[in-house]
Amino acid sequence: MYINKIRNIATKQGDKGTSKNYNNDIFRKSDILFETLGSIDELSSFLGLTYHFSNLSQIIIIQNDLQKLSSIIATSPKSELYSKIEMITIDDIASLEKRMQLELDRKAIKPKLFLPGSEKSTIGAYFDVCRTLARRVERRIDEFIMKHNREDLETVRSYINRLSDYLFILSCNL
Repeated sequence: MYINKIRNIATKQGDKGTSKNYNNDIFRKSDILFETLGSIDELSSFLGLTYHFSNLSQIIIIQNDLQKLSSIIATSPKSELYSKIEMITIDDIASLEKRMQLELDRKAIKPKLFLPGSEKSTIGAYFDVCRTLARRVERRIDEFIMKHNREDLETVRSYINRLSDYLFILSCNL
């Protein structure tokens, strides 16, 4: 898809403080939905930056998972679109856990102090920032679940929790 017209970017729909989710329900821009999606976007963007310094291919997989996560959150389970979305599953969480264990098998963590920003390297510091962003995403998802009665997001919340653990391991090991 090519974007070659300003109206494709500046739709002006948000000028009155509202925006739409994927199934076109209208929400205030201040709704926790957009805070949650924005936090996920921020995490994914910083992971993209971290990728350029680490070349760790797992980051691309995680960014794809975060795109799935955003789609799930931004679509009402009552919408017919919801059944067409690729879901985050228990297998995705298990895959993260497997990567965590592989990293720990490679090098056990022994942090001297827990000082955010990594004790070892610049790349570790980048992963530590990603960890803190993932924790924020987790808090936003939790709030979104409560405010919008989205019990369908329990697996999403678990995935983000495990992701922040994985990012902690990477911050200590790289």
